[in-house]
Amino acid sequence: MDNIGKPHIVILSKIGSSALGYITVAEENLNIPFEIKRVYWTYFTPQDIQRGGHAHKELKQMIFAVSGTIEFKTEDIYGNKETFILDSPEKGLFIPSKIWRDIKFSHNAVLLCLASEFYLENDYIRDYDEFKKLSK
Repeated sequence: MDNIGKPHIVILSKIGSSALGYITVAEENLNIPFEIKRVYWTYFTPQDIQRGGHAHKELKQMIFAVSGTIEFKTEDIYGNKETFILDSPEKGLFIPSKIWRDIKFSHNAVLLCLASEFYLENDYIRDYDEFKKLSK
């Protein structure tokens, strides 16, 4: 499986300095490997709450922790598991379709998501047993 089909960290360019501040730019089909159809962010998530607990049939995402630290535990349909830590605003996590994820947030974390599709409830796989059947 090539890298585009696996979750992986992408480091975007950071422009600026500690004296003046920084900017990081995301551009579809350049450093974001898909057309961006939706952008959303989550915040004020209690750090003792685990979110995620789902996969997507078609949706691809690039996710950033623009503040704080976010831990992703991912699993593909073949049972390959990985843990990713987002702890810097220029570090993104590419999540292709058909990847289960569980997410934990630090106290002050803000998650920014760039999504390849508009929201469709029927794109979600919320049952882990249903997700595991995708490998067959």
